[in-house]
Amino acid sequence: MITHFQWRPLFKQSTLPGWRISFHFNGSRYEGIYHKNGQIEWGTVMPPSEQEDVIASQIHELMLFHVYD
Repeated sequence: MITHFQWRPLFKQSTLPGWRISFHFNGSRYEGIYHKNGQIEWGTVMPPSEQEDVIASQIHELMLFHVYD
């Protein structure tokens, strides 16, 4: 489960798409860039490949709730 989810625009001009995201999952901290097409560009720490789809799905739901609502 994702905890401590945070997001902020990539650019000061908020009309340009893209957001920096950070969160914790199973005790590890992750960060990356969420693009407007739903692609996630991971930072220095990548989630385990077997959990990446689960994490991406949860992030998509959170972004729909917070950004696109």
